[in-house]
Amino acid sequence: MGVTVSWPRRLVVAASVLVLLWCTAWPAAAHAALVSSTPAQESVTATAPARVVVKFSERVSLSPSALRVLRPDGRRVDDGRPTAVGGTAYAVRLQGQLPRGTYTVAFHVVSADSHPVSGAFTFSVGAPSPRAAGLEASSADGDTAVAGLYGVARFVAYAGLVLLLGSTSLALVCRPAGGERTLVRRLVGAGWLTVVAGTAALLVLRGSYTGSGSWREVADLSESRQVLRTRFGALLGVRLLILAALAGFWRVRRVSGVNRGPSGWPLLGAVAGGLAVTWAAAEHSSAGIQVGLAIPVDMLHLVAACIWLGGLSVLAVLLWRTPAAVGQAAVDRFSRLALGCVCTLVVTGTYQAWRQVGSLSALDTGYGRLLLLKLGLMAGMLGIAFFSRRFTHRLNDPTSPAARPAPASMALAGGPHSPSSGITGTGVKAQPGPGPDQSGEGSRRRLRRSVAAEACVGLSVLAVTAFLTTTEPARTEQAAASAQVTAALPVSVQLPFDTQGARGRGTVSVVLDPGRVGGNAVHVSVMSPGGNMLDVAEIQLALTLASRQIGPLRVPLQHAATGHWTVSGFQLPAAGTWNMVVTVRTSAVDQVTVRKDVRIG
Repeated sequence: MGVTVSWPRRLVVAASVLVLLWCTAWPAAAHAALVSSTPAQESVTATAPARVVVKFSERVSLSPSALRVLRPDGRRVDDGRPTAVGGTAYAVRLQGQLPRGTYTVAFHVVSADSHPVSGAFTFSVGAPSPRAAGLEASSADGDTAVAGLYGVARFVAYAGLVLLLGSTSLALVCRPAGGERTLVRRLVGAGWLTVVAGTAALLVLRGSYTGSGSWREVADLSESRQVLRTRFGALLGVRLLILAALAGFWRVRRVSGVNRGPSGWPLLGAVAGGLAVTWAAAEHSSAGIQVGLAIPVDMLHLVAACIWLGGLSVLAVLLWRTPAAVGQAAVDRFSRLALGCVCTLVVTGTYQAWRQVGSLSALDTGYGRLLLLKLGLMAGMLGIAFFSRRFTHRLNDPTSPAARPAPASMALAGGPHSPSSGITGTGVKAQPGPGPDQSGEGSRRRLRRSVAAEACVGLSVLAVTAFLTTTEPARTEQAAASAQVTAALPVSVQLPFDTQGARGRGTVSVVLDPGRVGGNAVHVSVMSPGGNMLDVAEIQLALTLASRQIGPLRVPLQHAATGHWTVSGFQLPAAGTWNMVVTVRTSAVDQVTVRKDVRIG
């Protein structure tokens, strides 16, 4: 007899699921990072460059609007044809005469593991000026609502795969009968529908998610056709074809063919492998080191997790519906299958952790902290599983009261016998036994609770895994940070000043390029409160490294243009925190000194 669940409890469960979906649906973090550019970020060049080159931490996909270069007035000056120039570097040519001022480079690309990456930086020709309007908008990751909905669709597809593979494997192992068999069939169908819905949603949202993030692109069917021409879109199409073929097979066999006969396990293996490759080839394993090994390892990891977690969830449902009607032999068979899945997860998970993290220091990243949380949840899940196996062994121990035959109405038996025949899964005629406690009802109750707890913790593991798939791997993050240090971006500071005289207010911009020990180009610009270049009567710059008792070193600035002073090859002899002192004189008597500490690598 099933357990009646009150409507308030159903609402609580539904709300919990919605919260879980929403918490795992934040926009994806960038998995490819900008490591260098030519011209360098915030640098000042004497002449206009012929092209802009950007280098990322991994290969990316380009569209005609992937790299845009904007003049100070906001007009595009690139030719709209970005190209790869070797390795992970990409370039776009500039056209026309480029006036003096600050130019904005905005990029929006798709990383090798299918996640969009956006950002922007500036460089100046001749002297800095007010930058192009809309820089903040150009560096956003698109509309947050579209990105959030895309995250929900990704989680729905994962959850559907867990339910599909888990319920199918449980049906093959435990061979349910009667009403429980019908329930498992419905769960298999629900899993199939969930995967289809999640995948279709990903296909529809993909164009907008990797593009501008607008709802107009979501409704544009041409965007979906364009997505199908990409690697990620092709994998989504293959996934839908596999699911359609599976539905056709079910219709021919009328569902029951999946659960019986020698074709059950080969069919499950083929479907699981085919679906898993459409995930593995589009996620973290498709980029980075050892891709040829990482993809099949990721496939094994995904299938094992789905069978373990999905099977546990379905088993928990069956135990709660019919507390005393689960055959001991059936539970023991699934326990052995789950143990095999856990061993697979340990081996594949260890390799994945090494590949994505690389070192203990990388655990202090966002990806590393999520991985530690996942490992903690997995440890808790294994602890609960230990007690579940203990209760299972008690049910299988012939000397234990728990091993006495269950009622003849048992629905999930150790064999294919019908409940109406009065034969249990052990082949023993069901006899009127002693009370519930003597027949092992206490052990079954504890088994039911431990399996339910194990499944709940498993859902938490799935939620953390969803976050991990949208978080930049620790190895990539550290490599990008190292490359950025090696590239040594120019040091740029802004110093407001006020001499209290006529035309005595403004901002001094100082750029040290490359901002490292040795020779540096120094650019000093003065701008009025309105953003116009401003000439002053005199400007002086000096640098002091107090920790090494060096300085003050005076910079021999030369007036180059209105509001712009520069010098090349100025030597900084040591690394450390230098104190920068700028003196601005706007008239014969109006003068002010401003200071700023800067870090030289």
